[in-house]
Amino acid sequence: MQSEPTDRETAQPQEDAGKSHVFLPLYAKILIWFFLNLTVLATVFILIFDAQFRFDLDWVFESNARQRVDAMRALIVGELNIVHPDDWDEVLERYSEAYRVRFSLFEANGEYLIGPVTELPPELRQRILVPTPTPAPKPLAYPKSAPPKNPNPLPPKATPAPAKKNPTPKATPPPNPTRAFLHTSHPSLYWLLQRTRLNNARAGGAMQVILVAQADSLAMGGLIFDPAPWLGLAVGTVVFSILFWFPLLHGITRSIGQMRQTTRQIAEGRFDVRVATRRRDELGALGESINQMAARLSGFVAGQKRFLGDIAHELCSPLARLQMVLGIMEQRAGAGGAEYAKSASEKAQQIAALVNELLVFSRASFGAAAVRLAPVVVGQVVAEAVCREADEAVAITTEIPGGLTVWADHELLARALSNLLRNAIHHGGRTGPITLTAAREEQGIAIRVADCGPGVPEVELPKLFDAFYRLDSSRARETGGVGLGLTIVKTCVESCRGTVVAQNRQPHGLEVVIRLPAPVGE
Repeated sequence: MQSEPTDRETAQPQEDAGKSHVFLPLYAKILIWFFLNLTVLATVFILIFDAQFRFDLDWVFESNARQRVDAMRALIVGELNIVHPDDWDEVLERYSEAYRVRFSLFEANGEYLIGPVTELPPELRQRILVPTPTPAPKPLAYPKSAPPKNPNPLPPKATPAPAKKNPTPKATPPPNPTRAFLHTSHPSLYWLLQRTRLNNARAGGAMQVILVAQADSLAMGGLIFDPAPWLGLAVGTVVFSILFWFPLLHGITRSIGQMRQTTRQIAEGRFDVRVATRRRDELGALGESINQMAARLSGFVAGQKRFLGDIAHELCSPLARLQMVLGIMEQRAGAGGAEYAKSASEKAQQIAALVNELLVFSRASFGAAAVRLAPVVVGQVVAEAVCREADEAVAITTEIPGGLTVWADHELLARALSNLLRNAIHHGGRTGPITLTAAREEQGIAIRVADCGPGVPEVELPKLFDAFYRLDSSRARETGGVGLGLTIVKTCVESCRGTVVAQNRQPHGLEVVIRLPAPVGE
């Protein structure tokens, strides 16, 4: 196996600047907009409701409030009819505590009888009090004796009939309902007034009274407005709306999640992934566009790799002949030309090594689809890689649990580990031991290759696995080759359905982590 170059890269891009912002999922935005809509509607409803109550509150008696008010009046009047008038105050106080309002009694003309409320506001008097009837004018009195007869009677003059005039409409008396519900502003109070009849023999028999209920809130202890059913209706509406909207939101977010995962894999170089969506809307069209983009990118990358492989393959034969000719020239050249022939032979060997690396890279790339994965014992493949790349001047330690296996291709994994070891030996082998460890994680098996070298600048980490990328732009063999070593590592690992990342260690050093799936059942 020819020597492969050593470079450093991370297989995953750095987190972009957008990660610093708060991520708000789409379904959360839709729900926020939905509840904002409900809030606006509820505000409008409350304003209309308040305006309706502000102008005319008697409409509440068209609902169940009328039955509740009549039942309350019947209870209070029934008890006032059977107790002594001295106990009326106690009866009203008891019902006030039960209904959480203030009950009082007034006479039909508005005179105070009993209760905590001693005075009615003017607007209440106009609505509920019985007006005092205005006496009709008395007719003129004529003397009982007949008027004297005219001695010279003349025929009466014909007087024109008076012109007919439109009758003047009579003034409509103010409304005096048996019940009224009003709101006063200063102070803000709600009033319920009912004209009723008491028939208590101890109080002098039948009498017309006004039962007044005063409260600070519209509900009036549930007599006028009971918020419990409305609250239940509101909660039910919200729950129903959430359940009604959930399938739509779930479908949208699931499709977006699939597209996000697919595009992330495409950005990592996995062009074989596709968006599995059958939507017939804009999201479905977007998924089809992503699939077409992945197919085009796969074709471009495959064509590039095939081109490199074809060139490398075509260069093998002339390079072999060139090396043979240079070897013959070196043997037959005199003292003056042997040094030039040797230098030319070394350059030819470097070109041959580069061509061989291109072939390895091309075969690893195109062999991914034909790779047959099987359980591979991590300890064995690590031992093979260490045996290939061992250097007496470098300390290499391994910490591999016995029996730990991964789902991979044995040869590809061994090649990837060999390249990582060669890279670590070249850049950090003289500064400390190189450590190979393996452990089981939630998503599979993680194999780590760590050195104690200087590490890599953070800004360069995202580029380490790019083909032909090197920290040293000179590309001299003494500084690490042409930049295909870590690219081959990434290709081998991804052919085994795994991932590879690179990260700096603290206080110094570089660690490359290979994550591979574990065999099913482990």
